[in-house]
Amino acid sequence: MASIPRFRKLCIVEPAKCSSSLGSESFEKPKGDEKQSLESPISAQKVKRDKRQLPKKEWRCIDTCCWIIGYMCTTWWLLLFLFNCLPANLPGLTRLPDPPGARLKREGLTALHPVVLVPGIVTGGLELWEGKPCSEGLFRKRIWGGSFTEIFKRPLCWLEHLSLDNETGLDPPGIRVRAVPGLVAADYFAPGYFVWAILIENLAKIGYDGKNMYMAAYDWRLSFQNTEMRDQALSRLKSKIELMHLTNGQKKVVVVPHSMGVIYFLHFLKWVEATPPMGGGGGPDWCNKHIKAIMNIGPALLGVPKAVGNLFSAESKDVAFIRAMAPGLLDSKTLGLQTLEHAMRVFRTWDSVISLLPKGGETIWGNLDSSPEEGHECDSLKKRQLQASLSNNKGNNSDTKRVFQVKELTKYGRIISFGMAASELPSSQFSTLASKGISSSTGNKSCGNVWTEYDEMSQESISRVAEKKAFTAETLIDLLRLVAPKMMQRAEAHFSHGIAENLDDPKYDHFKYWSNPLETKLPNAPDMEIYCLYGTGIPTERSYVYKLSPSVRCNNIPFQIDSTADGSSNGCLKGGVYFADGDESVPVLSAGYMCAKGWRGRTRFNPFAIATYIREFEHKPPTSLLEGRGIESGAHVDIMGNVAMIEDVLRVAAGASGEELGGDKIYSDIMRMSERIDIKL
Repeated sequence: MASIPRFRKLCIVEPAKCSSSLGSESFEKPKGDEKQSLESPISAQKVKRDKRQLPKKEWRCIDTCCWIIGYMCTTWWLLLFLFNCLPANLPGLTRLPDPPGARLKREGLTALHPVVLVPGIVTGGLELWEGKPCSEGLFRKRIWGGSFTEIFKRPLCWLEHLSLDNETGLDPPGIRVRAVPGLVAADYFAPGYFVWAILIENLAKIGYDGKNMYMAAYDWRLSFQNTEMRDQALSRLKSKIELMHLTNGQKKVVVVPHSMGVIYFLHFLKWVEATPPMGGGGGPDWCNKHIKAIMNIGPALLGVPKAVGNLFSAESKDVAFIRAMAPGLLDSKTLGLQTLEHAMRVFRTWDSVISLLPKGGETIWGNLDSSPEEGHECDSLKKRQLQASLSNNKGNNSDTKRVFQVKELTKYGRIISFGMAASELPSSQFSTLASKGISSSTGNKSCGNVWTEYDEMSQESISRVAEKKAFTAETLIDLLRLVAPKMMQRAEAHFSHGIAENLDDPKYDHFKYWSNPLETKLPNAPDMEIYCLYGTGIPTERSYVYKLSPSVRCNNIPFQIDSTADGSSNGCLKGGVYFADGDESVPVLSAGYMCAKGWRGRTRFNPFAIATYIREFEHKPPTSLLEGRGIESGAHVDIMGNVAMIEDVLRVAAGASGEELGGDKIYSDIMRMSERIDIKL
């Protein structure tokens, strides 16, 4: 019996030889020689020679990618395990404070007003109801939000089912994807990565449950009006608010939207007042009767520059960083993945992304030479030194002026610049090419199976885009009309990005204006309150330095962020991206302006003087592993676990007013920025 393992070992070393021996007569030996033949050793020299003859496995780039992804996933799950398993009372570890819900319950707070949660873009789950043959076995399973295992199993099939029809902005033929209903729609984005879960748990601690708390899930890919046309999402939200108001003692509802959910609910406010068939027929007093407060978390009220990068080149700072670290990974001709082209194809079918383009043009976001954030100091050390210098020289105006004179001003108004010089030079020094208009001329290089509208542009048109040098919030709309005319024609039927001159003009009764706070009025609800709650102190994408893509591969995206553009004097430019203050996704300017000035008091955008409050949360990174993503984080999604923000929501839900919360709480320069914006109020 002892000889059997040794024999098996020989079969592993020489599988071909062993298998042939097993079927040959030469293996049959006299009984007396059996033991000797099985135990005959193979010389080390022969084994070594055979091993040298085995073909060597070629290490490929895809192997490296798989190993990197494996290491990242392993590290993530290990950290998640430690976070959930380590006791909070270990020696040397700071004990976390009690959850705000438990603490406020001890103070006597209880559930009073029903609460409606409105998720933003990307964070809500989507499930499959009808699909192509490649989606077999996925009926009513999540294809967005959850484990994302289908990405690795069948990536092209997965992308096909996440896309919308490029002509209609609705379901493609043979595919139906719908929003996951209920609180589970957006409590966690992926296992262990919370979105609304912490807030829901704390609301539950003071008495909330399914009868007085509701998640208004919707298909965040669609234009806002199309969520009503296809799914009756706005009608169901209206009915749910009315039911909760009726079954909870006529108590008004507190609405808590997040990110893009803020402008989605702004659209709802106009829809519910408007007459059918375009509106919900609630009448002019519906909001005042049913809504106590709207607590906007991380509001993208005036759009986000990040949406420009996603639509123009399928990029953001993270993609630009990957390109800089591994130049061939996303653009490799050998691998042929066309990752960014596939991403752009999907992005450009989601009309909701168009809703996030910067609104208000140069009046809000600045022109070629100035912007509201002018003078922002990105380097935190320099910022503290500047503040100390100003504090020490309050009585010395000449010193204060000298501090600002030596400071180089970042030209944030140039949301897209071609070349680092174009992002810094005064506009008067641009070449004459910069003043020329750009027009579209179609090319004839359509090929491949990844649709992007770039393959319909001529090389001449592509070159003229770069020659234009810089684009502001106004001219980049024209730029997108040039590079993606089909997308913009479809999407601009549902969204607008300007500033209304006369809000009484009947044209503003159309739904395309309802999600733009600069082209619509707040409802007749003087008893309602509006809050802007958002994080500050995190570098946030504000504008980009671009270059022509060096690749000429078929269907290639011809523009990319220039990751080599770096090293501005005040640290605002890193890897081709200019940063300003914000919550990592939404600049302070977009999140705070309407509550700081646009809606403050009685204005033409707020004719009934609804009270507005700014509640900022200065970002503080986690101090220990036990804090997870941070109990004082101001990041765009992580703020949903910020204990101070959760406490504000709970107190208002329990009956407190903005004045009882303490009014405004401001850390950023939002008030100074707002004063620099010259807009008729």
